[in-house]
Amino acid sequence: MAIPKFKPLANASESTKKTAKPILLIVIALLAATFGLESCNNDWDLGKLLSGSTPSEAKVMRDKEGNVVTSGGKFTDEYNCDDFSTQDEAQRFFVKAGGPNDDVNGLDGDNNGVACQALPEEK
Repeated sequence: MAIPKFKPLANASESTKKTAKPILLIVIALLAATFGLESCNNDWDLGKLLSGSTPSEAKVMRDKEGNVVTSGGKFTDEYNCDDFSTQDEAQRFFVKAGGPNDDVNGLDGDNNGVACQALPEEK
């Protein structure tokens, strides 16, 4: 089976073809790289990569649910009150992680809906 020619380029001048071919190859390479990243479930912070960080430094950590992990690379169910500096910070995490209905971390010891009550309030 013969591969059909791309009509707009088939009738173009040689200089246009020489310019368009590298551009198309770059687009194909970017699409292939994007597909590769998507298929291996890896994310990188492009800002860090462009500023000179290594790929391992720029890799974005995610927990089992796909949420971005910003503190120490733990999964959502591996946190305790010692991981937070204020009660407000712990409360925000507690609500995002499932709240009183799904307290896998035991942040709300007395089941009153308030996480890590012994931590200081945010100033």
